[in-house]
Amino acid sequence: MLDIVTMAASSSFSTIIVGFFFVLFLLGLADAQLSSTFYDTSCPRALSTIRSAVNSAVSAENRMGASLLRLHFHDCFVNGCDASILLDDTTSFTGEKTAGPNAGSIRGDVVIDTIKSQVEDICPGVVSCADILALAARDSVVVLGGPSWTVELGRRDSTTASLSDANSNLPGFTFDLPALISSFSDKGFSAQEMVALSGAHTIGQARCTTFRDRIYNEANINASYATSLQSNCPSSGSDDNLSPLDPTSPVIFDNAYFSNLVENKGLLHSDQQLFNGGSTDSQVTTYSTDSATFLDDFASAMVKMSNLDPLTGSSGEIRTNCRAIN
Repeated sequence: MLDIVTMAASSSFSTIIVGFFFVLFLLGLADAQLSSTFYDTSCPRALSTIRSAVNSAVSAENRMGASLLRLHFHDCFVNGCDASILLDDTTSFTGEKTAGPNAGSIRGDVVIDTIKSQVEDICPGVVSCADILALAARDSVVVLGGPSWTVELGRRDSTTASLSDANSNLPGFTFDLPALISSFSDKGFSAQEMVALSGAHTIGQARCTTFRDRIYNEANINASYATSLQSNCPSSGSDDNLSPLDPTSPVIFDNAYFSNLVENKGLLHSDQQLFNGGSTDSQVTTYSTDSATFLDDFASAMVKMSNLDPLTGSSGEIRTNCRAIN
């Protein structure tokens, strides 16, 4: 009889212990969730400070809006939105800044440094560099006339970076449509979301070296458009000369990028692949005539991208300097 009572008591105790740890597990999950109100108490001025700094930077140089948006994209596609792209090389790892898709073209990190410094002044050790990147991307689009979206917050910063992962995970300007679809699919995006996110090329510029082959050797390009680009991008040399990705309205976030594609005026090979007799032609056509649909789809896809594999809870850290681990 005593054994039965002891066993019952032991069973009850075990149930309590299991229940206790289950509650702790649920609390841990809750703590790890991103939230749009994450800084409402810990740093209530964070979002307005970041927005003001982005507005100033883009006002001083319109191109910076595209640079900050691209910085966030290139961060999230390499092991999640963890600000790994901002880390400088160390003796223990080579960072992502010199990867093929980033070398000589990634910019905006100086603006992020400025924003981080301002936020650290009001809330030391609270706001992550990863969250600053996500907010700066959204605010850049808005200041250039594009849509807004709710940014979930609470990301933490990585303590390492990977050159090899940046080289293998980021889509390239030479990609054909199947490679583009596959690259985005690997991150959980549909072909439709890939096309919507590609609309980010309605702002920004590209270097001559990325579109030289297209304007001299490809047939699916508007002849007058190709000729107009060749004066600034000779067949050799002048690799760093810039041309706008959207020649129609290069500093306004609109749907003109897609109208250009319909006219065979995509600057990069990968751009024109979206409208080249393939499965995404109809979506490009829709976006070219329906700005509202594009802007809505872009905002939705950005929310999804901004939530790629974030570090939360006790993972990672909150860097003091976005360029270096603590």
